Amino acid sequence: MRAKPILQTVEPRRIPASQPRLSPASLRIESLPVESQALLQGQRTVTISHNGEIDRLQETRLGKRILTK
Repeated sequence: MRAKPILQTVEPRRIPASQPRLSPASLRIESLPVESQALLQGQRTVTISHNGEIDRLQETRLGKRILTK
């Protein structure tokens, strides 16, 4: 006896013009946090390249973080 396929064809739904469309920004998945120590790797300062610019992340003696653009 052959098994029947489980998949079925579904007709696409029309979205009413009054219903707001989802933008790619609204579909973003929350990113996972990165530990600052993973970035600093024992250093007090790390240089970060972002969109062609150089930023600097540094940790103070009190354990606070400073991001300089």
